[in-house]
Amino acid sequence: MHLTSEPAILYFGTPVVLVSTLNADGSANLAPISSVFWLGWRCVLGLGAGSQTARNLQQSRQCVLNLPSQAQVAMVDRLALTTGADPVPPGKAACGYRHVRDKFLHSGFTPEPALTVAAPRVRECPVQLEAVVETVHGIADDDAALRGRLLNIELRILRVHLAPSIVMPGHPNRVDPDQWRPLIMSFQKFYGLAPGPLQGSSLASIDEAVYRSPDVDRARAAVAL
Repeated sequence: MHLTSEPAILYFGTPVVLVSTLNADGSANLAPISSVFWLGWRCVLGLGAGSQTARNLQQSRQCVLNLPSQAQVAMVDRLALTTGADPVPPGKAACGYRHVRDKFLHSGFTPEPALTVAAPRVRECPVQLEAVVETVHGIADDDAALRGRLLNIELRILRVHLAPSIVMPGHPNRVDPDQWRPLIMSFQKFYGLAPGPLQGSSLASIDEAVYRSPDVDRARAAVAL
């Protein structure tokens, strides 16, 4: 028998993403988020409208999505309760957030140049996705109390950088899920994946190439110009 429940949050588990963007003065901001999902070479982020990352994305229209592994959990946690916004938004201040200007220095992560966007990549992250903003939508705009507070930001991926250790042998365009250990956030706590799959998957019988998006060719053509 299930219980009818009213959890305050519904964060059932998603990968942590470090979003690197540029502030208006050209300095870099780095923010951990866990409201994210991918379809093809598109990504959707859920962000508070008052966050520095949301402001930067709407202004510069570009970013890098850096996915840390379980090995970077301590560095990621150093970014918790920090914000690039100055002054700190009242809601975040009430939760104990403080302004940190240099998030890279504070966390110990290392910035390195991206190839297609001005925002930096995070050297230590095994996955780095350079991206541009396609659309921005409000979330819960039907509710007067929430209107203007939450954003749904759609990104298009331009470049994918993978650490050799997570690339499938003999398949340079495939990630080896047996080697990739993403850092997972579930109900505000960090988790990892146990080695190996739980069991075989029927979906694995479908070649990954079936899901290849036209955005891949679009990104490739942009470099040739």
